[in-house]
Amino acid sequence: MRHEESSHHRASHHRLLASPVLDPVGLAAGTSGVPVPPAVATTATTTATTARVTLEDPEGPEVRLCPTCSAPLADGAHPGDPDGADHAGGGTDRLLAALQASESRFRAAFCDAVIGMALIDSEDRIIEVNPAFAALIGRGVGELARIHLHEIVDPEGLPHRLFDGLVHGERERFRVEKQLRHREGHTVWGKVTVSLIRDPAGQPLYTLALVEDLTEQRRLGDRLEYQALHDPLTRLPNRTSFFERLDAACLPVAEATAVKARRVGVCYLDLDGFAAINETLGHHIGDQLLIAVAARLRRGLTRTADDADDANNAAADGQETHLVARMGGDEFAVLVPDSDGSEQLTALAGRILELLERPFDVAGHRLVVTASVGVVERSVHETTPTDLVKDADATLYWSKADGRARWTLYDPDRGAHQLTRQLLATALRPALERGEFTIEYQPLVGLADGTVRGAEALVRWRHPRYGTLSPDRFIPLAEESGAIVPLGKWVLEESCRQARQWLTEFPDTETFVSVNLAARQIWDSDVVADVARALESTGLPARLLQLEITESALLGPGGRPLQALQALADMGVRIAIDDFGTGYSNLAYLSRLPVHVLKLDGTFIEGFRDPAPAAALSATATTAATTATTATTATAATAADRSAVPELRSRRSDADEQIVGAMVQLAHTLGLTVTAEGIESAAQAERLRLTGCDTAQGWYFARPGEAALVAAILREGRPAPSGRQTDAVRP
Repeated sequence: MRHEESSHHRASHHRLLASPVLDPVGLAAGTSGVPVPPAVATTATTTATTARVTLEDPEGPEVRLCPTCSAPLADGAHPGDPDGADHAGGGTDRLLAALQASESRFRAAFCDAVIGMALIDSEDRIIEVNPAFAALIGRGVGELARIHLHEIVDPEGLPHRLFDGLVHGERERFRVEKQLRHREGHTVWGKVTVSLIRDPAGQPLYTLALVEDLTEQRRLGDRLEYQALHDPLTRLPNRTSFFERLDAACLPVAEATAVKARRVGVCYLDLDGFAAINETLGHHIGDQLLIAVAARLRRGLTRTADDADDANNAAADGQETHLVARMGGDEFAVLVPDSDGSEQLTALAGRILELLERPFDVAGHRLVVTASVGVVERSVHETTPTDLVKDADATLYWSKADGRARWTLYDPDRGAHQLTRQLLATALRPALERGEFTIEYQPLVGLADGTVRGAEALVRWRHPRYGTLSPDRFIPLAEESGAIVPLGKWVLEESCRQARQWLTEFPDTETFVSVNLAARQIWDSDVVADVARALESTGLPARLLQLEITESALLGPGGRPLQALQALADMGVRIAIDDFGTGYSNLAYLSRLPVHVLKLDGTFIEGFRDPAPAAALSATATTAATTATTATTATAATAADRSAVPELRSRRSDADEQIVGAMVQLAHTLGLTVTAEGIESAAQAERLRLTGCDTAQGWYFARPGEAALVAAILREGRPAPSGRQTDAVRP
């Protein structure tokens, strides 16, 4: 808004530099941020609708200035009054000189400012800019005059709401970050501070914009953002970026706009044997392999779609249909937003395996790698991003456990079982402290006379949630977590204490107790000292303690298991090899180890369930010695396919019987006794007796029970056979 030109303006126009940027109203109002010069004492008063500037001349009366052109006004005159100016007298000349000096200082401040400054009229056209603003966008000062603002600033996204608040007096200024068009075509980022200059009536007169160059800061910010969201080695999106995209993919679509329920899928993969490459060829070769794998996955998967049309549309839109990310180490993940079902994800997993089949040529090495892939696909309403990745990671390790170089689809039942295993593993040590474990005993019966020679200690877990758990449910977990060491010590001490009670109550029987010894107890603790301590604290003679150890536990390097077993045998403890014939069956151990007992695995006894041919019974004794030398070969034969075809059962029964007879004869030749497990019928017991087997255990004699069960049998002299238990599961 402009006031009408008067004689006052016409008269003073030739003596004043009337550039709007030097308008004392705007400067006095604080809109330009430049102070009023001290050459002339100035008093400024600003209201919502007008502004008044007065100058106090030390040698004359107070003089009022026109807010539009800065000319002095006569006493009592108002802006726009034709007769308002006083142009006579020396005081006026002095004031004009002061104004010119002040304007020169303001002009210098405007032109030399390091930040861009621009005055814009009410029609969004530029009135004037300073050199800093012109240099910011690669133009000259003169060529920007009267140019429309939209030619250098994109009209989209202009802060109209903020400007409206400025016009209505709701704010004095506002700041925004805007993109400006450079002459050469690129974008310049600026932090713009906008103030509004008003006329005496309070109406918007022009806009003052201060622009600070933020281009380098934005570039730095973009680089930092890229580094935060991308893996520096492979340039793939990293774990943070993956989860950001996954969070977005898991947002449910509004029902009104959704054609079908939104789904999401993840393929989580890990390179098989990558650690061996790092260890043998070096980490620099491993890094180059990761780069090559990432490049192949990116090329092979990011443009993949269900059909050609979808792929073309995705390419036309510049969108990647899948996100390939490096999660860390040699783990990668492929995210499929809006998936179509598990079939799409399993096909993608197959594609991943195909991509990695071809060898990689890395620094002169031809490397062949495979991958294990875990696949999860489900509705977004049924999952969270965290659960999706957790299940995908678990499924990945199922693939590795199942043999590697394959994909595995998530199975809820297997996942529940895995969760249960994890819960049990976590609760093992606290359960031991709370006394949730108990020991049951199963008698070891002499086949020659039917008397109880000893009892095997079998630990049970009385879990408050899952009930009584058998050893096969938690012993493997205890071995993995290391909890087997404290648990094994407890079982050893309790078993020795119970055996001492039997000895006190039945001194003539000398019933021994047989305790299972895990391999980790030998490696992670001083088992010799533990046994000695248990025997000393309970007072049990060493000859009444038998320790059972599996064949696989004897294969550790350095001879430590052999040294420990020899020390235990020197103490008088009986050593038994458990499940003999199902492991490596290295007969050399029988001559080198201080072994006293061989416990035959129950798989050999299964063939004894069928009625024995008469010829087989008579042939057992005569062929045992000649077949002893072939025990290792016969052991391997028992692992062959056990067909259910009736005509093969008889041959299998004969083979098992000959194998057992050979091992019994071999053991007796070496001075060892033999114990058979899993006896479920009188026929089995009799046939084993005929082979020369010394002792046996199984549900035919007695089920595992409390220590009182063994005491009752010892009191009666022999167990009462319970008959064939075909539908039972042995402990």
